[in-house]
Amino acid sequence: MPGTLTSPPLTAADRCDRCSAGARVRAVLVSGAELLFCQHHANEHADRLREMNATIVSDSETAAATI
Repeated sequence: MPGTLTSPPLTAADRCDRCSAGARVRAVLVSGAELLFCQHHANEHADRLREMNATIVSDSETAAATI
């Protein structure tokens, strides 16, 4: 039985891929690639991430949610 891969929680060392601010959101694309965003950029790109069926995990959430 294959295992489930999970991402580690975001830490203070994780930075937004757009502006280098502290990452608050992890977007996992269908391909498995991950993008880290500050809340501002997560909000800015939410529509496109939704179109791409990305799984979004916020640092304030304990479980993943698809937006």
